[in-house]
Amino acid sequence: MPAAVSAAESAASVDPTAALERALRAAIAAVTGLPAEESDPHIRPSGNPQFGDFQANFAMALAKKIGANPRQLATDVLARAQLTGIADKAEVAGPGFVNIHLAGSALASALDAFDSPALGIAPATATYAVTVDLCGVNVAKQMHVGHLRATIIGDTIARVHERLGRKVWRENHLGDWGLPIAMTLAALRRAGTNLDSLTLEDLNRAYRAAQLEGRDDAAGMIAAHATRVGPHRIAELEAQNTGAALAQEDARATLVRLQSGDAQLVAEWQKIIHCTMQEVFETAAVLGVQLTDEHSRGESFFRERLGPTVEAFAKSGLGVEDDGAIVVRYPDRDRPMLIRKRDGGFLYATTDLAACKFRVQDLKSDRVVYVVDARQRDHFKDVFDAVRMIGWNKLADGTEAELVHVPFGSVLGADKKPLKTRSGENFTLKALLDEAIERGTREVRARSTDPNAPTAGMSDADLAAIGSAVGIAAVKYADLGSDVTRDYVFDLDRMVSFEGDTGPYLQYAHARMASILGKALDAAAHAPPRPAISVAEPAERQLALTLLRYPHVVREVAQHLDPSRLCAYLHGLATSYNGFYQQCPVLKCEDPALRASRLRLCAISKHVMKDGLGLLGITAPERM
Repeated sequence: MPAAVSAAESAASVDPTAALERALRAAIAAVTGLPAEESDPHIRPSGNPQFGDFQANFAMALAKKIGANPRQLATDVLARAQLTGIADKAEVAGPGFVNIHLAGSALASALDAFDSPALGIAPATATYAVTVDLCGVNVAKQMHVGHLRATIIGDTIARVHERLGRKVWRENHLGDWGLPIAMTLAALRRAGTNLDSLTLEDLNRAYRAAQLEGRDDAAGMIAAHATRVGPHRIAELEAQNTGAALAQEDARATLVRLQSGDAQLVAEWQKIIHCTMQEVFETAAVLGVQLTDEHSRGESFFRERLGPTVEAFAKSGLGVEDDGAIVVRYPDRDRPMLIRKRDGGFLYATTDLAACKFRVQDLKSDRVVYVVDARQRDHFKDVFDAVRMIGWNKLADGTEAELVHVPFGSVLGADKKPLKTRSGENFTLKALLDEAIERGTREVRARSTDPNAPTAGMSDADLAAIGSAVGIAAVKYADLGSDVTRDYVFDLDRMVSFEGDTGPYLQYAHARMASILGKALDAAAHAPPRPAISVAEPAERQLALTLLRYPHVVREVAQHLDPSRLCAYLHGLATSYNGFYQQCPVLKCEDPALRASRLRLCAISKHVMKDGLGLLGITAPERM
């Protein structure tokens, strides 16, 4: 492509609606006398290919605005529009809808421009970065199914912004500071645990034990005296409360020493973090999620910023005293946000305020996205509003950062209740993924026993690799493919299916595309490097139109922070490709030029499918 052509022009050249919109906008302005910015033709893909490729729905709203007949307005605009070389046919239907059939040459030209490494996606020219808060694990606790959603939704949102050319900061807001961590560390020290050989399961047990040790029952003691229970029960409660008080005292002393930088305690604290994060990073690698140590910035990172955060709110008059505590009040709701307790302690809200300021002003982000479960909706509304009130959402040049919470629903079992093991415990994420991989591998191995299967004769290691990819794709696509705000039922039987709206189905579609291209190596060797594209058949047109929607879909996913739009698109692409392959012979086509064109359509389809699956963090196997 000539260097004089800009990235924006390149992107526009692959969008068949761009020239169509320009022509209709100019015609509307000429007929109505309205300025071009008020002459939007409202072009949408046609709901029925029988009536055209696109529909322009400008006439009725515009006619009402200027006092005209909508059908006559549509007719006049079409008469004025310069559509030569853009559309083969454009006609008015019903009360004023305009049905448009694109010219085959325009479609082929757009697809030829689209067939490039960028796939029509122009790199962004944004000044600022995007920050995505994802994962959000707590030290000393195993990852559970809720972390699945926060991790893979956040990773996909990050990948999509990176695909659009944005600088992205992945931020794993690690819960690594405060009294619960000190309680766990103190309990491990009392037990004489060797922290060098500590496993996360050991650490998780220690965490729960520490919580129990520090739990008193003051209410129980009051009730025991009031009801005059026997001395044995009162003695038990006294022992429990004394033990809890000692554990709490030990934890507070440990926290003070940790906060003061005690070298030995800090070293032991770091071992606990390492033990936790080792499994987090291993799980992220299994999931195909880009998450490493460089993406983890824990609560401890912000501990020196908490005091100044409260001071800034107090100095601005936004932080006010309430019974010894400091709270932020809002003009539109009764609940205040507590940012410092009476005893001087800080809260999650304090840390989130400091983190939000850091992400906007230090990481220089004009979009900060928090992927956290829906139960935190009110919390983030309070935090974001407080950040805006104090002005921390503004960058140096006055740009206001967009602060967004992407709330997600729960993962449910077959009983429509939060997913549990058979013993009633929460599913750990590792156990869930192990089961998915086992099921995926079993399915792949069963298919490989067919002597005609592409995987027949493959080594056990290769089958296991494909099986792992299938299992992970099943889990990720089922999660990302639905509205993230909704709960969904975790059903592995449906998820690992190679048919229907599943991740393995899309992987299989990609493998079929690869197989066709592999079988056509001889034909491809004798074809020109970029054979001319023909889109004469309806199935070819439908596939071409679907392919050309890809850049728009990727931009929509980023705009709306909705991975399900990409999942729906890729499933639609697989459906369009299947229709094309069944109705338009490829390998058996006798016309060399037409065969080369159709092979190129296969190659472009494979490229888009692989690119789209990559944005979901899903592997695209060449054989299945």
